[in-house]
Amino acid sequence: MESYAGRTEHGTGLMTPPTHQIPSIEAISVTKIYGQGQTEVIALNDVTLRVAPGEVVALLGPSGAGKSTLLTAMALINPPTSGRIIISGELVMEGADAKIDLRAFRRRHLGFVFQKANLIPFLTALENVQVALEINDTPAHIARKRAMYLLDHLGIADRADNLPDALSGGQQQRVAVARALANKPSLILADEPTAALDSHRGRQVMELFAQVAHESNSGVIVVTHDTRALDVFDRIVEMEDGRLLTPSVSSAEYGD
Repeated sequence: MESYAGRTEHGTGLMTPPTHQIPSIEAISVTKIYGQGQTEVIALNDVTLRVAPGEVVALLGPSGAGKSTLLTAMALINPPTSGRIIISGELVMEGADAKIDLRAFRRRHLGFVFQKANLIPFLTALENVQVALEINDTPAHIARKRAMYLLDHLGIADRADNLPDALSGGQQQRVAVARALANKPSLILADEPTAALDSHRGRQVMELFAQVAHESNSGVIVVTHDTRALDVFDRIVEMEDGRLLTPSVSSAEYGD
């Protein structure tokens, strides 16, 4: 595949994190092995990746490279076989051993956006965002105010009362982004979020991630095959055969 190594300063351009800044996430020496013996498959092989608050990282690579496996490990959905996952300075996974209540931690600290918006079909756009807050015990009137603020911020407040099937693909993804941002996560993870969109709508979504990251100081990692909007990202990381081809941010840049 075409190499993007060295394209580290472009687009919205937060590149070198301030020293002593605690990363949004650190995946350290993460390995994931499926099966054993002759059926053993090494999906991730000693991967280390750090992402700073406010940094938007594109994760590229061919099918089977390990991108989604890494993303789900960092999302605390698919535990690694070995290695550590540290989010906002807190050790949350060591190998397959959870150090915290994963479900509660995900709700409070992580936001997810996937290829399909996966909106609840019988809830309006506003309600789809509001429910993400209410399951975290946010009072209904505060949840509604926060949800409306996010929809307005993302330019879709005029569709707040529409059900998902009345929204375009790009509008649905904006609602999905609003939902991911509802609880002010320190880390946002997106898996092929523009795969079903045309180039214009796809770029809008990518620019939205950059805007959100820089304004809310959230780390963002986007798995993508779409190379049309790579200038939007602060950093591009490539994977192949379960390994990183381009270096992660060095520990020295964080003052470790």
